[in-house]
Amino acid sequence: MKKNGTGTKFTRRQLLKLGAGALAATAATATPFGVPKLLGQAKPFAGTELNVSCWSGPYPKMLASYIPEFTKKTGIKVNYETPAFPVYNQRVDLELSTKGSAYDVANITFIYCSRWIGAGWFTPLEPFINDPNKTPPDWEPDDFLEGVVTPHRDKQGRLYGFPWIADAMISAAARFDIVKEAGFGMPDTFDEMETVLKAVHKKEGVAGFVNENHHGWTWIPYLMGFGGKVFRDPPDDLMPMLDTPEAIEAADYYGRILREYGPSGVLSFMYDQALQFLKRSLANLITFNHAWLIQLGDTKTSKVHKTVNYAMMPAGPAGRFPGVASHAWGIPIGSKKKDAAWEFIKWSLSKEILKRLLVEKGYGSITRKSVINTPEFKKKNLVNNVDLSELYLKTIDVAAGGYMVYRTIHVYPQVDQQINKAIQLVASKQMTAKEAMNLTQQNSIRELKRAGIKL
Repeated sequence: MKKNGTGTKFTRRQLLKLGAGALAATAATATPFGVPKLLGQAKPFAGTELNVSCWSGPYPKMLASYIPEFTKKTGIKVNYETPAFPVYNQRVDLELSTKGSAYDVANITFIYCSRWIGAGWFTPLEPFINDPNKTPPDWEPDDFLEGVVTPHRDKQGRLYGFPWIADAMISAAARFDIVKEAGFGMPDTFDEMETVLKAVHKKEGVAGFVNENHHGWTWIPYLMGFGGKVFRDPPDDLMPMLDTPEAIEAADYYGRILREYGPSGVLSFMYDQALQFLKRSLANLITFNHAWLIQLGDTKTSKVHKTVNYAMMPAGPAGRFPGVASHAWGIPIGSKKKDAAWEFIKWSLSKEILKRLLVEKGYGSITRKSVINTPEFKKKNLVNNVDLSELYLKTIDVAAGGYMVYRTIHVYPQVDQQINKAIQLVASKQMTAKEAMNLTQQNSIRELKRAGIKL
């Protein structure tokens, strides 16, 4: 029998039991070489379930295959969904408006940044970023491109989301060989684009042009290129400017190229359908997002990987205005598992995961500077000797001038829907461009007034 420091006596059996407990505790916090594990390697969230949702962009779909690794590492089970863009936005907007707890991590859609953040429906991230117990210094929040982070801050500068994509709009010709045989290069202006489309449409059975039917995104660079604008002076003056001569000319031009050079049914195409037409050599030119168009160079899934070519978004008479947007992971205010949600965001946007997505999956719309500056980024963005990394960064730089502010106005979604209807009416010849845009102006004013905007 032995005494401890306080004079209490232990039996031999008690000493053996205490020793076994100490060994077990050491084993639980030790590496295979007997070195104690860091506390950060424990699994404090084991058994937690997270509900994570994002629309079906390339990154969230590619990320899905890595999620079992996150579960193994943290013990957190992830219920993960990636519905189509309009379905996602409708579901999440409704849930956020109730401040419900159905989602623990959700994408902050660019078009809804002002609405969702301004209404207080997402959680400020500074308490997580600034706590060394929750975010190690080497995670480096300042490593993200500031231009794509900024839309996810409020007026006070507080941050609510970290972006997983920079939607940088470029142009592509899936069958550039047909364009070249017709005696042309990649079109640099709207006039050149229509000239090329006239020359290549239906050659070898390939439609000249294709795009998705979200015209409130794809048409705006044409509107601005002709000298038009969505609002008079956002964010202060939100009077719509959709019935101006410039807007009418842009609607007429874009509706015409969809109608005359698009494949049958083009007005019903969503982004994935447009991409598949390009990959299958059923359509040629497009002006769309880098993250999708880089996939045309995929040797495994694209029939046009040897013929695709790329360039900047063409310019109109008033200049070049490629669309640039960013979508970000955020934590809804109603989540009951915010610490675990932050673990998912940290992991999914870590340097390691983003670099693996780049190298292993070919994901090109990287938002971390440290990954962009790697040789792997340059290599993966080199398609048929075209440096897409240069196009990507140059497009983001062009948008730094601030013309994308229209898209983060909290009532833009209402106007966006009116634009979608207008371009469809023009492309289908149900209305002239002037008639459709006059109607769009009237309807947009009505919707904004209904939302409480004074015009």
